[in-house]
Amino acid sequence: MPPIYDKPTVEKYDYVLIGGGSGGSASSRRAASYGKKVAVVEVDPYLGGTCVNVGCVPKKIMWHAADLQDKLAHHASGYKFKGLSAPKFDWAAFKPQRDAYIRKLNGIYANNFEKEGVEYHQGFGRLASANSVEVTRPDGQKYTLHADHITITVGGTPTIPTDDQIPGASLGIDSDDFFDLKEQPKRVAVVGAGYIAVELAGIFHTLGSETHLIIRGETVLRTFDQTIQETLTPWMEKTGVKLHKKSTVVKIEGEKDKPLTVFTDKGEKIEVDTVLWAIGRHSLTKDLGLGEVGVKVNEKGDIVVDEYQNTSVKGIYAIGDVQGKALLTPVAIAAGRRLSNRLFGPEKFAKDKLDYENIPTVVFSHPTIGTVGLTEKQAREKYGDAVKIYKSSFRSLYFSMIDDDHKEPTVYKLIVVGPEERLVGVHIIGLGSDEVMQGFGVAIKMGATKKDLDDTVAIHPTSAEGELNMRMPDCKG
Repeated sequence: MPPIYDKPTVEKYDYVLIGGGSGGSASSRRAASYGKKVAVVEVDPYLGGTCVNVGCVPKKIMWHAADLQDKLAHHASGYKFKGLSAPKFDWAAFKPQRDAYIRKLNGIYANNFEKEGVEYHQGFGRLASANSVEVTRPDGQKYTLHADHITITVGGTPTIPTDDQIPGASLGIDSDDFFDLKEQPKRVAVVGAGYIAVELAGIFHTLGSETHLIIRGETVLRTFDQTIQETLTPWMEKTGVKLHKKSTVVKIEGEKDKPLTVFTDKGEKIEVDTVLWAIGRHSLTKDLGLGEVGVKVNEKGDIVVDEYQNTSVKGIYAIGDVQGKALLTPVAIAAGRRLSNRLFGPEKFAKDKLDYENIPTVVFSHPTIGTVGLTEKQAREKYGDAVKIYKSSFRSLYFSMIDDDHKEPTVYKLIVVGPEERLVGVHIIGLGSDEVMQGFGVAIKMGATKKDLDDTVAIHPTSAEGELNMRMPDCKG
């Protein structure tokens, strides 16, 4: 195991980071590559942050398990596979296997620090001044790291209502706790309509849990393009997810680790074994010493930064979820690397910064979603009548051998503007959309036009070719 430092090794570091997640790792290692003396302070016993430990990576592994369950249960027979009987997912056996892989990744993070000369200090870091960080180790020991530059990259945490706000709310779990479940609940209620709620509800349902999804509106993913909302919501209902629309939880009754009753404002009583809150996240800025040093936060508790990740205090920066913009792992990594390029790299990087426009993202729903750029609503608000919509709906060839009830929808939507038909938004849902989207993220970033897609020879037979040679714009959307 690489060393964990319990005191400073120099009087002053070039760079100290509070937070050892994806952003902190990327920024610290890039700084170290320029020969700088760097230390990372991480309070959790495992490096990697939310993404590695209770986010993207274990979530995607669970999604793969659910996807395989779906294929075995509903698709294999269409391809005339015999002798599969009734495959059943063993959650209790799978969890330790999944966790072992995550521990392996934690070790890789630590080994990379050692290999590249980044000191790893385990403890709670808080600002002691504009150029020093106080570290409180798990045993209570305290010491101070002095630095020319300090970056806060502590990430965020799930938001749960208090029992004062919703009686019994604390009986529920959050998305972090999802990964602590040792057994698969037979019945679960997921509260929320965002991507985390959709992904975890999809995993529960596809793996066989009776799944209720309680949403305040008529559709899931309300911040996404309308076409995505209108395609995924009815499909989730068709597959058997029990949607409770225009509903708000007013109380929960029961006891921890025993059956629970969820009451909604529509008078419903939903009997479940687990309630999972997925109603949002907030930054972990509490007790960091921000106010004492003068680092400004907004009304949500996010650290306020400029386009170069500078906070209101010279020499202190913030990257990742803690600054409240584009809460995605690759964003934190990209911002962290660019920050270190600017602070410590050659002159060509003197103005290096992350462009927060046109960041692609995916949702690991069933089926998957990919999106980049403006939604149709946003495009029409910005460009008015200059907007054109191209849309194509079809079924992937994969589903040609599968029963109609299990043929997932695919919809590809292009949003273009002006006589040159420049792409300003791409929104896709269907088999493989998570992989397809990366290429179209590049296209949007490069300012591609509809003609650029038309001039590209399609790869056949694939779903991705559905983005090419679309005809007849749907001007009404």
